[in-house]
Amino acid sequence: MEHLLSLFFRSIFVDNMIFAFFLGMCSFLAVSKNVKTSFGLGAAVTFVLSVTVPVNYLLQTKVLGPDCLVEGVDLSYLSFILFIAVIAGMVQLVEMAVEKYSPSLYGALGIFLPLIAVNCAIMGASLFMQQRIGLDPASSQYIGSVGDAFIYGLGSGIGWLFAIVLMGAIREKMEYSNVPKPLQGLGITFITVGLMAMAMMCFSGLKI
Repeated sequence: MEHLLSLFFRSIFVDNMIFAFFLGMCSFLAVSKNVKTSFGLGAAVTFVLSVTVPVNYLLQTKVLGPDCLVEGVDLSYLSFILFIAVIAGMVQLVEMAVEKYSPSLYGALGIFLPLIAVNCAIMGASLFMQQRIGLDPASSQYIGSVGDAFIYGLGSGIGWLFAIVLMGAIREKMEYSNVPKPLQGLGITFITVGLMAMAMMCFSGLKI
């Protein structure tokens, strides 16, 4: 349990996909104009990460790698293709669900909802998971079971959700701020993201 909690909170605060690795910045910057759409996209990304990371873990450990599907044959070179197929399938399900149950959110998210399939944070989480399988089991970053993979995916998604909702709230406030004209738009947004990333670095010293 201690390892799961450590993995969960570390993936949110220390290894945050936005503030630590700057993955998924395209949709992060484009959609984070208000809290509502930010939360909608963040929830969708969280769901996709929570499902795809453990599924890809099973593919990596049970199907790919030496002595798995074909004895003595290492099929790990197929991991990119299989990971992308799993991610694309889950994104299609999310897109159909959002379109059916929340048409207004579907319209607000626009093209960025199907583009979750190519969100760097989604693929990055699966690739980080792949790397962490080979770590020392004593490491707080070690992923050695489906449960570990699920917690890591969930924590990474919540971290991404936290980042985009926070950014959406700040950008709503900045609409009423006297921002210098040369910095209006993406200029002040990039500066804000940089300052937020520096603030999040304070968690890197915690023994999580």
